[in-house]
Amino acid sequence: MKKKLILDMDTGVDDAQALMVAIADPGVEILGITCCNGNTPLENVLKNTLRVLKVCNRLDIPVYRGCSTPLLARQQHAGDFHGKDGLGDAPDPDAPGLELLQKRKAAKAIVKMVNENAGEVTLVATAPLTNLAVAVQLDPDFPKKLKALYIMGGNTESRGNTTVCGEFNFASDPEAAYIVLDRYTCPTYIAPWEFTCRNSLPWSFFDQLLAHDTEKARFMKKISCLWMTKAQSADYQKEITEGKGFNSCDTYAMAAAIDDTFITESDEVAVSVELQGTNTRGMMVLDYMDLLKKEHKATVMKKVDLEKFKQMFMNSLK
Repeated sequence: MKKKLILDMDTGVDDAQALMVAIADPGVEILGITCCNGNTPLENVLKNTLRVLKVCNRLDIPVYRGCSTPLLARQQHAGDFHGKDGLGDAPDPDAPGLELLQKRKAAKAIVKMVNENAGEVTLVATAPLTNLAVAVQLDPDFPKKLKALYIMGGNTESRGNTTVCGEFNFASDPEAAYIVLDRYTCPTYIAPWEFTCRNSLPWSFFDQLLAHDTEKARFMKKISCLWMTKAQSADYQKEITEGKGFNSCDTYAMAAAIDDTFITESDEVAVSVELQGTNTRGMMVLDYMDLLKKEHKATVMKKVDLEKFKQMFMNSLK
């Protein structure tokens, strides 16, 4: 039986990479993609998602319009990294139109798909968690019907990449992240920021990846130019915690959702999100002392099988 996935994305370059990895895996069935404001404004996210599906010849996958603003936080984007359009400012004049979008809104679509496939669906969230927070407010019981939730977001050592102590996805909508970590009591797996930095791949591998003589590889090369320039800059190398390689943050959560054996080392710990601190708002909190008295523990990734990761990437651009 194929793994049934729902993908919640703010499609920038690494979301595109993660989506292509999922599409390429024959053991995966993507029930739908829900889009959220994040790396770029929502209209761009919708267009970008359809562009990726087009290059993969998978425009049959349903795409849903989600939240265009955070629940309470000030809106922010990552245009300096992903480009103003979210895909490296490399437009496609023949991009699919938004008339291909589903009429149902993202939060309602998530609830409906999970309820129709109770116990079978894995939700992979690589965006700010706004859509997921709205979904659980619409139907407080539906998270119990999820097989699992995989999140790229948060941090474990207060090392921010957006605010002083905040990782982008959580810092973009701290209230949504707090709600999701509080109310989604299904098995939960988190790929935090520092972990992705420490498990980065060599740039030489990325060059090898882009050397495929395929339309997918040419597309990836086109949208990655700005992202690569920023990631290889001296300022960015100072920012990351360890390793100086190719770090496709969102793809770690996707790979873990696809392959149960991908995670080789992790911590089981209750997690929450700080909402008040001047410098720490949006920071993920790890409760190793069990002071929060939360029964639900999350699996926080520490190490993964990088050879499997490489193979997934290779397969995605064939």
